[in-house]
Amino acid sequence: MMMAQSLFKVLLQQHPGVNIDVLAPDWTFALLARMPEVREAISAPFAHGQFAFKERIRLGKVLQKKRYDQAIVLPNSWKSALVPWAANIPQRTGWLGEFRYGLLNDARKLDKEKCPLMVQRMVALAYPKGAKILPAMCPNPELIAADKNVEMALAKLKLEPQSRPVLALSPGAEFGPSKKWPTDYFAKVALEKIHAGWQVWLFGSKKDETVAKEVLAKAPECINLVGKTNLEEAVDLLSVAAQVVSNDSGLMHIAASLGKPTVAIYGSTDPGFTPPLGKKVTVLEKELECRPCFKRECPLEHHHCMQYIKPDEVLRALDQLS
Repeated sequence: MMMAQSLFKVLLQQHPGVNIDVLAPDWTFALLARMPEVREAISAPFAHGQFAFKERIRLGKVLQKKRYDQAIVLPNSWKSALVPWAANIPQRTGWLGEFRYGLLNDARKLDKEKCPLMVQRMVALAYPKGAKILPAMCPNPELIAADKNVEMALAKLKLEPQSRPVLALSPGAEFGPSKKWPTDYFAKVALEKIHAGWQVWLFGSKKDETVAKEVLAKAPECINLVGKTNLEEAVDLLSVAAQVVSNDSGLMHIAASLGKPTVAIYGSTDPGFTPPLGKKVTVLEKELECRPCFKRECPLEHHHCMQYIKPDEVLRALDQLS
């Protein structure tokens, strides 16, 4: 969803005044509400992988009343193209996948070498078929956190970012252990910044509570926000951080889109495909024969891709971002 904002920006550049509505899962509404390009978020009440043929057709019939001119279908699945087809939208644009010829009438064949980045593949759909897409044509996502929402989130959790600068740490990664930098490394970075007069906030969902406890065991002065915020509050609170250190995760992309100086740590995944898109980002990774493996757990059981990135490297990267 963060990368889709780049597509929304390009659509507005090409068609000033265009109305952009987004059909998406409810959990993404917190992000869409902070994207000024989006007019309306429409609920897609389908579980991940759920076919729900009748429900998709029914939703499409409802959306017919809005008389959309074009639908851009970002997922490559057959079922994702059902709603725009049922809504009888005149132009239905997307990449070929799962034999969607009948559902899409503006189907494109993806050249992965010409568009290696995910964001390029999204933005390319804003242009006519065959247009050449360059990296410079992909504007960075930019979430907008309203001051009122930020103040409410700070008051709720009794946080005072004005007293000392804030380092935000995101030690979790829903994908799996292979994306997680060691918790004792996170703790070492936290302790160094605390000793330098900073406050350190831990971010994450309830699924990251175990990881947060491991960090807190060695750096108890951290302020633990893991599992205590919803996504809206997490976005707003990240907007007041002075610096961010994160695994490859959704929060990493959010921090980058907020313009925060961010150190992004990559292990099993590839920043060459889904990099954090921001002007103040440093990516740390190790060139090893075994990565990127894209596995949820290290198949070699040594996790060298993360173990070899030391806390001192992260601290130096933070200093250089200052």
